Amino acid sequence: MSSSISRRSLLRGAAALAGASAVGSALSSCSSDSDNPGSKAAVTITYWDWYASQAGWVDNEIKLFQQANNGIAVKKTTQVSDKYADLVSLAYRSNNPPDILMVPKNPPLTQQVSQDWLLPVDKWATKSWQSRFPQNSFVEGVDVFDGKVYTAPFAAPAPSLQLYIHHGVFKDAGLTNPDGSVLLPKTWDDVSRAAEAITSKSGGKVSAFGFGNSTNTSLAWWLDLFVRGAGSPGGAAVGGIDGMDYRVGKWTFGTDRNYLDVINLLMEWKNKGWFYPNSMSINDEQARAFFERGRFGMTIGGVWNQPEWTKHKFTDYSLVTLPSPSGTPKALFYGPPGGKFVAVSSKSKHADEAWAWFDWLYSREAGKRWVEQGQGLSVYQENNDPKGVTFAPFAQYVALAGTAVVGPQPTIRNPELTKLELAAVKPDINDVLAGVYTGQIKDVQGALTSLTDKMNQALADAVKAVGAGASLTDFAFADWDLTKAYTTKPGA
Repeated sequence: MSSSISRRSLLRGAAALAGASAVGSALSSCSSDSDNPGSKAAVTITYWDWYASQAGWVDNEIKLFQQANNGIAVKKTTQVSDKYADLVSLAYRSNNPPDILMVPKNPPLTQQVSQDWLLPVDKWATKSWQSRFPQNSFVEGVDVFDGKVYTAPFAAPAPSLQLYIHHGVFKDAGLTNPDGSVLLPKTWDDVSRAAEAITSKSGGKVSAFGFGNSTNTSLAWWLDLFVRGAGSPGGAAVGGIDGMDYRVGKWTFGTDRNYLDVINLLMEWKNKGWFYPNSMSINDEQARAFFERGRFGMTIGGVWNQPEWTKHKFTDYSLVTLPSPSGTPKALFYGPPGGKFVAVSSKSKHADEAWAWFDWLYSREAGKRWVEQGQGLSVYQENNDPKGVTFAPFAQYVALAGTAVVGPQPTIRNPELTKLELAAVKPDINDVLAGVYTGQIKDVQGALTSLTDKMNQALADAVKAVGAGASLTDFAFADWDLTKAYTTKPGA
């Protein structure tokens, strides 16, 4: 749970891409030191990650690093994402971990530190080194423990969900500007008008919307994206503590009217026949393929959609985010201060060389190449310039960087909360949405209220289990302005 508190998931659709790309193998070795100047280096360091679709960026960085550091070679191993945490744990139990590794999602980082997996890097990560990062990048309880630095943020908070627009479908429906460009929707009414035009002009042969909910997650993306634009802090598409409304320190699915309004809007669209009829039975990968083929004009997903479409040479789309009732979003996407990416193993016999690779990956230049190669947003805001991106759809994504900011973080206010273990509540919001969409749930408000009560009770129980050092008030940030970044000061 502490991992959920200290790190919001959503840009990080990259892990899902890695898993999809590497299915079928528990371990795929990708050594990158065979045909480069570093292959005969005096020291070879081992490096593990789970990056598959991002492998091109990593391999290029290894090549550049070895050219600049002729004495060091990097041997990379890319693990399957859903096996990564287990393989790292096994490596430590076998006393044979890599010299440097992407920090696994589990166990919580606090536990990785307490188990002596990771090496503090303060010897090299001086105050001067830290100063090149944005303010509040190094936070006790997030990437700093007992005053010692173990890792650092690599990516900036990102707009995790976007509404994707199929150019061909929109043009066929006459949804264009005077110059012939596609008329992109900004408001809820714009989206509704576009949906009506697509359905009408195609004679019902093309659906306005589509998604793939066979894994019971995609419907929550629709609720999350639209509710943020209306002025609620989202939470429908994320699990654990991150789904909370930190303004009041509670879940508000049943008390914040925006959630019911968005669900009613979605059901209105469904009743008009605007959704692809098999959306509940196909998966997200199939939905991406159907969108690519123009079976529907709009879908919701993340930047993880783009690599597959690019592979298929499909570029005829645009993306927008946070459509709102008025056209101006009243809430944004939020990520925590601090962050994690790679760390040096405490067992490394080549810590200085591992640090050199660590330092390289965290350089502004490597971050700039990360953005320019279409992988994500950089922690260095100056790197997030759409003008440096040649691929138009990804440039649009980079241009949305301002829609994601740092949000409240309870563990900074009270580090005792890193001990909190929040029990999962079932049925969850995904189950409720599926029940409403299929007609099994008639009393929507009642279902939302029941879910809210159960989740808030689970939180109360978890806080009680932490002990006297924790309180429900630790989760409430009454001064939070949803349109601005939030900085939590320890003890505030």
